[in-house]
Parts: sequence; structure tokens; C-alpha cells
Amino acid sequence: MFDTIRRDIRIIKERDPAARNTLEILLTYPSLVAIRCYRIAHRLYMHGHFTSARIISQWARSRTGIEIHPGAKIGRGLFIDHGMGVVIGETAVLGDNCLLYQGVTLGGTGKDKGKRHPTLGNNVLVGSGAKVLGPFKVGNNVKIAANAVVLTAIPDNCTAVGVPARVVRMNGRKVGSVTQEIDQIHIPDPVSQELCRLRVEVESLKQELSELKKEET
Repeated sequence: MFDTIRRDIRIIKERDPAARNTLEILLTYPSLVAIRCYRIAHRLYMHGHFTSARIISQWARSRTGIEIHPGAKIGRGLFIDHGMGVVIGETAVLGDNCLLYQGVTLGGTGKDKGKRHPTLGNNVLVGSGAKVLGPFKVGNNVKIAANAVVLTAIPDNCTAVGVPARVVRMNGRKVGSVTQEIDQIHIPDPVSQELCRLRVEVESLKQELSELKKEET
């Protein structure tokens, strides 16, 4: 157990430049608390103590803002940076050395039975606010941009952005006509895009109505 905690602390030091020392990490990092509670809850869950496991996971949620279902399967080296609003579903699977930022959801769509949540490979980064929804696989060494909504599988060594998410980089090369690197800030706003589309349609209808009025006169 102590070896596991030491490894978790080392990972936080390596990945978070704001982490100054071990005592600070032990006392103030919600990721450490949430993952330690998950491991206890997962052990209970695997032995059929479902209620006890959920009590521990819900306590961790109230304490840290990170909700990890005890049925999820998580590999070594997970780091949840900041963490508030992170949700990991019951049938989610995470490989080794994954990095999740605040507001990430590894959830379901409500349409699937059995395996309902995504499987992440090794070394996957999921940016803040991103949603990965459904029982598909995200490959190894994948980067998912902030606020992306991933609804389909992503191959190894890819970068995905947008709503719905699309692959813009694969194996270090740009895909299609995309010419920009992963951008965690300037993500297209789907609401704004829809409003613009509706505005164009309204203007077109106004023009048609004006022409019909002219014909009547």
C-alpha cells in the first residue's frame, strides 16, 4: 500500500509543476484522496460488498468532487489534475499513466446495456470539460482536447478535437485539411454555430417572403 502511495505522489510531482513537496500533496491534492478511496472501494466491490463500496466512493465524491464508480477498472499512474466534476462510470476501463483534467466525464449515452462506458488505453490525456460517452475504445497515446465530445472510437497515437470530436492528428501527422495543433482554448462553440445556421435560414425565409409579396402586388 505504501509503495502505491509513494508511486502516486511521484507521479503528481512529475506531472504538476505546482506540486512543491510530499506533505503538500498528501494534505491538499484531491486526486490522491479519490484514487486511494477508489482502490479500497474497488476491492470491496470485487468481493461483492457493493453497498460498502458505494458508501466509500460517495464519501470520496463529497470530499473531492471526483466521482469514481467502484466497478471501474483503473490501471497504474492515473492523475486527475484539479479534479472537480470528474465522473468515471461503472464499466469504464483506464490503462496506465492516464491524465484527466477537471470536468471530464467517462460516461454512457443511456442507450447501451452491460458495457456502457469507454475504455481508455495507456498514456491518454483528456482535457478539461471533455466528454467521452459510450462503450468504445480510445487507443494508446491519445490526446483529447478540452470540451471535446467523443462518441466513437479513436485509434492509437491520435489527437481529437471538437463537437463531435474528430481526429486532427495521427502518428504525428496532420489529418486531412486540418492545419492547426491541438487547441485547448479556441474550440468551436456548437450553440453559437447552430444560432448562426438558424440566422441564415431566417434571412433566407425573409427574402423569399419579400419576393412573394412583390409578386402579389
